[in-house]
Amino acid sequence: MSLQWIADKPARWDQDKGRIVGGAPAGVFDARFGKCNAGDVLPGEWWRVERDGTVLGYGWLDVVWGDAEILLATDPESRGQGVGTFILDNLEQEARRKGLNYLYNIVRPTHPSREAVTAWLSKRGFSPSEDGSLIRTVAKRGD
Repeated sequence: MSLQWIADKPARWDQDKGRIVGGAPAGVFDARFGKCNAGDVLPGEWWRVERDGTVLGYGWLDVVWGDAEILLATDPESRGQGVGTFILDNLEQEARRKGLNYLYNIVRPTHPSREAVTAWLSKRGFSPSEDGSLIRTVAKRGD
């Protein structure tokens, strides 16, 4: 079965987010996600990726001044299966629908796979900077 992109409205911390986002190695995500409790309402907009009813990952978009910070989180057992690319493609579609200009992501200096994640995003059109942030123009339809 194919991957499904499902909006989490309202987005709340749950067991699957705890497993995928909260269970990521230390230094991958913002420390605030380590402090979430079941049922907590989360900032920004969240989507989950499912296949056959199993959550494989999450995409997060937080809009600030016409741009969007994004977060991609995949279940470790689903890596290398196109889930991250599926999340990124759908986050870009969401940003395009909102008329946003740029997507950006921050790969923290503490991320255990910083170089690999930066290379993955660079391969997908993001331009890295020395502070760990990466930015990409939101492609308009037909680009």
